[in-house]
Amino acid sequence: MRRTAAEDRGPVRYGPPAPEPGLPVLPELAAALAAAADRTEPEPPGGGAALRDAAAGYWARRGLRCGPDEVVAAAGAGPLLFALLAAHGGDVLVPRPCPAWWTPQARLLGRPAYHVPTPAECGGVPDPYALLETVRRVRAEGGRPGLLLLSVADDPTATIAPPELLREACEAAVAEGLHVVSDETWRDTVHRPHETVLLSPAEMCPGHVTVLSDLRGALAPTSWPVAVARLPGSGPLRARALDVLAAIGAAVAGPLANAAALALTEPDPVAVRARRAAVLHAGIAAAAHRALLESGALARPPQAGRHLYADLEPLRAGLAARGVSDAMELEEYLTARLGAPAPGGHRFGDELDALRVRLATGPLLGATPGQRLESLTAVDPLGLPHIGEALSIFGEAFAELG
Repeated sequence: MRRTAAEDRGPVRYGPPAPEPGLPVLPELAAALAAAADRTEPEPPGGGAALRDAAAGYWARRGLRCGPDEVVAAAGAGPLLFALLAAHGGDVLVPRPCPAWWTPQARLLGRPAYHVPTPAECGGVPDPYALLETVRRVRAEGGRPGLLLLSVADDPTATIAPPELLREACEAAVAEGLHVVSDETWRDTVHRPHETVLLSPAEMCPGHVTVLSDLRGALAPTSWPVAVARLPGSGPLRARALDVLAAIGAAVAGPLANAAALALTEPDPVAVRARRAAVLHAGIAAAAHRALLESGALARPPQAGRHLYADLEPLRAGLAARGVSDAMELEEYLTARLGAPAPGGHRFGDELDALRVRLATGPLLGATPGQRLESLTAVDPLGLPHIGEALSIFGEAFAELG
């Protein structure tokens, strides 16, 4: 059984952070942070009452009711996932491709992590039959599969798993005794919410699913490390996770907890910004997707997030002429050509020789804070000269490979 392989090349060993929105900090959140700047008492491990209550309200508005005693908060999604993995035990199964920050947490714990193929229609969720086969093979080799990580609104593929596929995968996992950790960081960045059905595994298998959300996905700036998790109960699992968070010192900073609690209550300024940002990135992503297809590249239509995931296999000859033959070389080439990070698929668990890459939409919003804010407020962002120029450069970078 092939495990995930550690990267040994590239500017960042364990892969890139999530795509940034490219937008200025919301004034109301900045004010909430500043108002608590003189706070001296620390947040307790797992978050204070106000932060956990706000998180419980956030999930209740999405049909996932819970109490504050079923919520855990931490200074970032990485430490929080680390604590959840440590609290559960067992080998980890992840879809291929998967977010670049997942497998490092398993590695730090000395835990095996096994990639499971995803179906053709989406990423983020493993094919149910491939999942069952992987579990069987891991056990046959003496492994102890215990956890399945998945994401219904996926980074890196920017797709949303159909409810029927998600249900089959979750039921297969639960039947095999796996606990499911559902990363729902990008659920509030859906491009067309009125045309998209997004369900959480916690709605399907409530007693077997932990939901994790990084506020930097939609509600907070990427420089503010805050993440929350909704656990299925307030028993031993939560206690073990709190022990780990206390041991690694992953408590949320007091002033930041104040701003995060405000963001989780979703007052009008926060909700409006999140929706406008999602609409803006949806339009940019759709235009970038068209440019990719016109060049001959392959990519699923983006449905959420601030990025696309492209397969440049049809452009292999043009890339080879430029000295590019694998994902690491593709990353280096496109990062230099586009002037923005373009992490290769190897960072997300794809095969090294597959010419896949994640492309962010944030750099296409403008080169200055003023341009990016103009992009956010414009009636027709694609009609702005700076966005038109950025998309033209983006398209040319791929068209010249054909």
